[in-house]
Amino acid sequence: MHIQPLTTRKITTTDRDLFAILDQYLTEFNEGEILAIASKIVALCQGRTIPMTEASKAALIEAESTYFLPATLSRYEVYLTIKAHALMPFAGIDESNSDGQYVLWPQAPQAAAKAIRGYLQQRFGLHRVGVIITDSRPLPLRWGVTGFTVAHSGFLALYDYRGQSDLFGRPLQMTQANVADALAAAAVLVMGEGSEQTPLARIAGAPFVEFQNRDPTPEELAALVTSIEDDLYAPLLNGVAWQRGKG
Repeated sequence: MHIQPLTTRKITTTDRDLFAILDQYLTEFNEGEILAIASKIVALCQGRTIPMTEASKAALIEAESTYFLPATLSRYEVYLTIKAHALMPFAGIDESNSDGQYVLWPQAPQAAAKAIRGYLQQRFGLHRVGVIITDSRPLPLRWGVTGFTVAHSGFLALYDYRGQSDLFGRPLQMTQANVADALAAAAVLVMGEGSEQTPLARIAGAPFVEFQNRDPTPEELAALVTSIEDDLYAPLLNGVAWQRGKG
């Protein structure tokens, strides 16, 4: 697998045309490739920003999250939130590389991923292409952040091992590989988290990718997530008093 980061100019709150940015910096794209694109530039082009001087971050977090735990419960004064079936701090609201703005998550990221895939197909005359909109978050019991997929299009996000046998012939009963999140983790590592100015990356030769000439179905998207009650970590997630957000 090869991941090529693409350097751009600074994308700011004045930008509103994501496809113009892609026109300028994505000069070629091939059959069987996947475009990773940072959620921040999608959000910036959607105008999903609020000046820090005009908003309360606490109020924004409560408005953007499905559930949240108050910052007073954290030794680091961090809001722990659940948004779009993902556990993350601050409901994905970002202050880095934003020039005094709070940058929210993209609006309707799945629709954005679909539109970007359609753009790639039309511009380059392709059929088998994929898109992942990426972000990063810390994992429990680990320092550092890891990339994950906010939305995807053009390929199956899960590779299902269930029913296959392991090395010794034992049937696998539960294992599914999250291809989309694995690709996002690799892409975000290459794209960087600081001042690299590489919010785009081309992924070629990725294993376990089954391309689809369509957006994921509602059933495929539902298969990616689970409820708190059914989650493997339910004893931990149910052990705290989540407050209901407005997101």
